Amino acid sequence: MSARGSIGSLTPETLRVNGSRAGPYARPMPVEADIRPRGPFSLALSGRSAETRGYRDGLFSALLAVEGRVERGIAAQRSDGSLRLRAESEGGFAQLRFVLALDDDHSEFLRRFENDPLVGRATKHLRGLRPLRTATVAHALLRAVAGQLITTSEARMIERRVIRAAGAPPTAEALARFSPAELQRLGLSARKAATVVRLCRSLGLERLRGLPGDGVAQRLERERGLGPWSVGVIFLEGLGRYDRGIARDLGLIKLLSAIRGHWVEAEETDELLARYEEWQGLASVYLLAGWSRGLVPVKATPAQVRHSRIRARYAA
Repeated sequence: MSARGSIGSLTPETLRVNGSRAGPYARPMPVEADIRPRGPFSLALSGRSAETRGYRDGLFSALLAVEGRVERGIAAQRSDGSLRLRAESEGGFAQLRFVLALDDDHSEFLRRFENDPLVGRATKHLRGLRPLRTATVAHALLRAVAGQLITTSEARMIERRVIRAAGAPPTAEALARFSPAELQRLGLSARKAATVVRLCRSLGLERLRGLPGDGVAQRLERERGLGPWSVGVIFLEGLGRYDRGIARDLGLIKLLSAIRGHWVEAEETDELLARYEEWQGLASVYLLAGWSRGLVPVKATPAQVRHSRIRARYAA
């Protein structure tokens, strides 16, 4: 890492993505460096847009929370696999590396499960995929709670409203200033609003990143309003850990139903993920991404799965 313009030959004038100049995002920033990810990494596969980050034409940008300030970080991947990272401070640079998961080599996961009957093809075709992280654990908590038992589109709409009111990226301090009633007016249910406020005021969310995973999981699972799915989201997106999957996710329920040819219960996905042991979080991502691309073998079509679910409901 270095001050502007002193690393390598890549300059704002020569930075090109997909054959074209990077435009306004190519402007110099105080801290810039070329970084080679540990293990396979593809920004094209990993860099999806979300509430506090954007990805377009090969350029990734994210809002970061650094010592009470909001900063912007920018990244682009070169043809040799390295990335040029730009940030407004040393702290922002470090957080950008975390958000992009550049230091979390998942080569062991790829090697270990390359012949797995379910996720094996995905490990070969999507080997550079890594789930990106939120800049704050509080943001992951908000996403996890907002997403409980509603559609993804509804959850994202609520998340956006809360972030507009709290500031981006949302910090525990910002969310703790709301009352549950105020969060209710932004779309969260009474129970969900109370959970977000209580945990942001009492838990010390950002310190969880430095604690052992089993202890953190046990601590979170004791909290009212958090279940296995929510803990999985916090682990994967907030803490940057792969040892807890997004258990009982509706997408995994649909996938396992398609694999077995009949509708399954949410708890049955626990068994699906258990086979991946300490890589359950990453397996969750690869299973869902692989299924969407036809890389996971299934017995039933989505229409057949829906039909079996309807019949199961009538039988109940």
